[in-house]
Amino acid sequence: MNDAGEERGAGDPAGHGVALRRRVVHYCGWCGKRVEQNGTVGRRRRYCGQSCRQRAYERRIAVQRGGLPEDAVVLSGAELATLQDRLFQLRCAAEDVGTAAEDGADAEELRRLARELARTAQDLEQLR
Repeated sequence: MNDAGEERGAGDPAGHGVALRRRVVHYCGWCGKRVEQNGTVGRRRRYCGQSCRQRAYERRIAVQRGGLPEDAVVLSGAELATLQDRLFQLRCAAEDVGTAAEDGADAEELRRLARELARTAQDLEQLR
């Protein structure tokens, strides 16, 4: 693997840059944590552990029994409220960056607000 996160292909043992492919980051299909892939042979892991795999299975069975489409997303009222709160936090952080820019904030303040915005968005990526 080189510094850019690329792996040399099997047809390029000398490292001449002929066959490159990007390493893809995978996330748990249940909790959203990063899933490390062990080796290049076999099926890719979809879950970070057995408990997430079991929870995903239980959710699939519940969705099937309820007659919903397989790709349906089911949220409880509490989960929906939490998601709405997190989206509100993201919007407020974005508005803070815009307001600071309009008010002539210095570069360091804008960088701090941008980092906060990015952290809020990253937190939101973890839906569960």
